[in-house]
Amino acid sequence: MQRRLIPTYIFLIIVSFFSVFPLYWMISAATNTSTDVSRGRIIPGSHFMENFNNLTSQQPLWRALGNSFLYAILTTVICLLICSIAGYGFEVYHDKGKDRLFSILLLAMMVPQVATMVPLFKMFSKAKLLNTSIGFILPIISTPFMIMMFRQNARAFPVDIIEAARIDGLSEVRIFFQMFIPTMKSTYAAAAVITFMNAWNAYLWPKVIMTDNKAITMPMLIANLITGYVTDYGMLMCGVLFCSIPTMVVFFVLQKQFAEGITGAVK
Repeated sequence: MQRRLIPTYIFLIIVSFFSVFPLYWMISAATNTSTDVSRGRIIPGSHFMENFNNLTSQQPLWRALGNSFLYAILTTVICLLICSIAGYGFEVYHDKGKDRLFSILLLAMMVPQVATMVPLFKMFSKAKLLNTSIGFILPIISTPFMIMMFRQNARAFPVDIIEAARIDGLSEVRIFFQMFIPTMKSTYAAAAVITFMNAWNAYLWPKVIMTDNKAITMPMLIANLITGYVTDYGMLMCGVLFCSIPTMVVFFVLQKQFAEGITGAVK
């Protein structure tokens, strides 16, 4: 049996190598000079601090990191609250009217973001929300996908618990916050990972709405590193490394809950 598994193990090792190699190459490139990266050197070098100093001296790295953390955390917290309430409401209190509204909401997933970019910019410009946290997070604090995800997982929430809680005199608000949220921890974890990554990696909308350099985010900073006449690849990969670490940490910390939430596990 073990000999029969040898080809499977070999195949998995090869696939794992191709999956991990880009991450290794990014880390290695951050420690080499631009010339070494252009030549295709994959062995780690000793120029990481040089690349880091060049990055911090030429770009507002710490400001971009702070802005990205602020926008991503605010977006994640507000999105989880709004979308979970909407998904819970669509499932627990559903009727024909709400089901039709939910169907219309799902149709919004077919509308590309670019199609709404100009109207949104005009609206936010008139509302004086340019270069603000509200302007960044408002269009993405409620998405049809997140609402659908919470509604689908809310179907696994026992209805008997809601009925028993109502008999005991609990209000609908207390049922949601004291019973639904603790039970759906895995769903919230999965939604938090998806929302945080989307908010952290957002580029097009922040580029449109954030016209002031003080509101720069990490994806915008990375884009600035490749807009010059000459690209310093060592410094660029150093910036990409700093941009990738937070999302990797969030995913690895919540990967178990993420897998359970995607499969609809309820505890």
